[in-house]
Amino acid sequence: MAMLSVFDDYPIHQTNEPILNPVTPERNFYERYWFNGFCPNRKLMFGIGFGFYPNRQINDAHFSISVDGKQHSFHASARINPLRIPMKIGPLELSVVEPMRTINFTIAQNEHPISCDLTFSARSAAFLEPQSILKQDGRVILNTHRFTQLGRWSGRIEIDGTEIELSDIYGTRDKSWGIRPVGEPELGAPPSSQHEPGVYWCWAPIHFESFATLFGTFQDRDGSPTQISAHKISLSSSPSFKDDESISEDLKNISHSVSWKKGTRWSTGAIILGEDQQGNSMNIELETLGPKFYCKGIGYQHPEWGHGIWKGEKVFGYECWELDTINPEDYTFFHVHQIARAKLGDNSGFGTLENLPVGRHDPSGFKDLFDVAQ
Repeated sequence: MAMLSVFDDYPIHQTNEPILNPVTPERNFYERYWFNGFCPNRKLMFGIGFGFYPNRQINDAHFSISVDGKQHSFHASARINPLRIPMKIGPLELSVVEPMRTINFTIAQNEHPISCDLTFSARSAAFLEPQSILKQDGRVILNTHRFTQLGRWSGRIEIDGTEIELSDIYGTRDKSWGIRPVGEPELGAPPSSQHEPGVYWCWAPIHFESFATLFGTFQDRDGSPTQISAHKISLSSSPSFKDDESISEDLKNISHSVSWKKGTRWSTGAIILGEDQQGNSMNIELETLGPKFYCKGIGYQHPEWGHGIWKGEKVFGYECWELDTINPEDYTFFHVHQIARAKLGDNSGFGTLENLPVGRHDPSGFKDLFDVAQ
């Protein structure tokens, strides 16, 4: 049955259906907010995920932080609120205070030893990345759009009674929507023998003083890009900037290489090469810094708290890992975000280096699904 919402009072309809009705019956249709925040001096990195799966009737959310040698993760899953707002699951809530400018994320005091009150303030315009499309045996299994935005975080996080105050630390966010593999594995025949399993994704949003660089690529098993893009965008010192004042530039002739730590699929750094529109070379050098942030903490490759999996009407969980005890050959910990120190000519900055390498990838020397760097 169709349901009206406050969104239907705005001139934003793209179909003859009410806004809350997905245009596609595809079970894996989704929308997701994602954020990270990091402080190189404090050696701290956190991540937030908040996902909606209307055709699965599921809403899930995660908060995870790596600090002081541990990664703490709070998980929440529930039946979706049919009206979508407020975006709240129990003690956890995400609020769009001002679209494309200010986002607030809170976890109220609860039975688990983690709470927070954090505000993201944008320092760049939202940048729409290239559309991602992936087929498997002729069927589209990934068809998404995503925008990325850089900013700063302020607020507090409390863990086991210890409060961490944050003031104007680095942050990145994205918002994505479309179709992607989520939830329980589908029934039916497995992928054909012509399909080689695996994924290679590398992403690096970098904050410099007055500008930022964005880089992302999917590659096939031979190392050929199936999607690649890089951009230079202006940064503001204040969230009161105007979008028409923002400057963005597509970079061209882009390539990259990643250095891998022996015995792992974790990177120690990367080099991103490209040219601006005037043909000037852009050589970005990245060196990873601790601590590692495992994306498993916000649901990726998590066997229990994976995205879009039905857990019950309203369910919560908490876990904590000792970072120096993680098994580097456990593929559920291959997907990593790390703080990266960046250098571009005379410019220095900090950003995120994200790596997701599963399966064969010839440029990296990975020969099968789960082997590690030699």
